[in-house]
Amino acid sequence: MMFAVRSATVRFGQTLALDNVTVEVPGGSVIAVVGGDGAGKSTLLRALAGEVRLDSGTIEAPSKQRLGYLPASAGSWAALTVTQNIDFVAGIYGLAGDELTARRAELLSRASLTSAAGRLAAQLSGGMRRKLGFVMAVVHRPALLILDEPSTGIDPVSRIDLWRLVSEAAASGAAILMSTTYLDEAERAARLVVLDSGKILVQGSYDQVRAGFTGVVAQTSEPVRSEWAWRRGRVQHEYWPGGDPPAGATVVVPDLEDIVTALALAQRNAVLS
Repeated sequence: MMFAVRSATVRFGQTLALDNVTVEVPGGSVIAVVGGDGAGKSTLLRALAGEVRLDSGTIEAPSKQRLGYLPASAGSWAALTVTQNIDFVAGIYGLAGDELTARRAELLSRASLTSAAGRLAAQLSGGMRRKLGFVMAVVHRPALLILDEPSTGIDPVSRIDLWRLVSEAAASGAAILMSTTYLDEAERAARLVVLDSGKILVQGSYDQVRAGFTGVVAQTSEPVRSEWAWRRGRVQHEYWPGGDPPAGATVVVPDLEDIVTALALAQRNAVLS
């Protein structure tokens, strides 16, 4: 089972949101999309979900009945209880009776929401509400699950719970495409897709992305070229694409944050040159 966006181009007026993007999402895998604001992450996810029309390219996705989607918003109705939210969505997909009762109880337990079943969604913490949104997205056991920054802004414990739920969905065979602002989450995915200004800078497993990175990242207090530097804590890192930092520079082993930032800077500086 394979779903995909192929050679996808999307324009919003004069803005090129996706530029000839191809991403494959196989069953049983988590594909993580990373990039800064305006990189095209949400547009990519919404295109695969059928919420954005392509200017060119193709979409290979299941029917709406076999697709689960958690938007960047809460993903639930504030004025309904946890149970009412789940039951409403389940009814759309034809779940009812004993089947719904069992599925609801299973998901509430796995998401640590059983004790909150009768509470209004508006009364939940941010982390609990995101977990509710996830439960609503998977209640019908979708073949393709699309998650738009599911763990952004939630507490660490809920984030761990949410990632466990994502892993369990993949283990059950679902194909999962998720955007994330947390690079440690992206490292755990089967594949990474790094986007910047609608273009794919690199994609592959975490090990492949690291192995394919060229150039040198050096730590400095005063960068030589500010357009190639970024702050990391109390120091700055500077990227030397040709691998030729100045004498005495402190070379560091780049982590995923360094790699993503360096590739984005290389792309932008190439456009400006």
